[in-house]
Amino acid sequence: MSTGPSAPGGAGRPPRDSGDAWTTAPDGRRYWGRFGAAGLLAFDPQRGILLQHRAGWSHHGGTWALPGGARHRNESAQAAALREAAEEAGVPQASIRPRMMSVLDLGVWTYSTLLGDVVQAFEPVISDPESLALEWVPVGEVESFPLHPAFARSWPRLAALLQIRPVVVVDAANVIGSVPDGWWKDRAGAAARLLAAVGDLQARGMPGPVLDLPEGLWFPGFVVVVEGAARAVAEPEPPLRLVRADGSGDDAVALLANQLAGSGHRVTVATSDRELAERSRRAGASVMSAGLFRERLGY
Repeated sequence: MSTGPSAPGGAGRPPRDSGDAWTTAPDGRRYWGRFGAAGLLAFDPQRGILLQHRAGWSHHGGTWALPGGARHRNESAQAAALREAAEEAGVPQASIRPRMMSVLDLGVWTYSTLLGDVVQAFEPVISDPESLALEWVPVGEVESFPLHPAFARSWPRLAALLQIRPVVVVDAANVIGSVPDGWWKDRAGAAARLLAAVGDLQARGMPGPVLDLPEGLWFPGFVVVVEGAARAVAEPEPPLRLVRADGSGDDAVALLANQLAGSGHRVTVATSDRELAERSRRAGASVMSAGLFRERLGY
């Protein structure tokens, strides 16, 4: 979490980017980043979260926080968090799968924290003078470090969000069949269009309330279940997961909901089938109607 210039004496130097400047609130408080700031909470289930030991000259130097810094003009918070993590800690973007975005909005300034799961292990590298050290810290040990005050205040909330692992299981037959657009003429083709739309939704995320989740924008895992002739659809690109039901698609959806909920995931089933919806709720999942899900898909 960077709340000051990323080089010694940076406040008096020409900014490297138009966003590298202070924002001053009406009460006189200053926040680093003309367009806000963003940081990455990289979580590795084996090693913990990646923390940065801040150089002594920096704002609250000597404390520990997340890699992060000022956003550039017209840069998304997600892109800024990943860029800053790459610049300050050598984090490969391909190693991070976004899970959720939490935003602290102070009106005049925002700080966005991208919670990302490490899907390919990497070793962080000190790549700019702002860092004294980079270390993987087990979640239970984070509060034993001298934390940057802003990160210390946000950590209990972020730690709670780390426990939430959302997954959406899609009853493809029901979602496709909810609109009479001729899907029955080419079921595999209709399934391919659904998979493309779900992949786009997975990339842009869903607001927490839509999934009965807390604050922020979430990037849940998606599992699409197809049956019958739709099973001929091509395999999608990861991280989207496809399940080809050997028999009843409803049975496959219900089984997945039960397995995923049982392993600690927060499961949402997209279907308007009443019996399947009830089976899903008994398994511990929430249910989103096919109509509402199609609205989210935008197709």
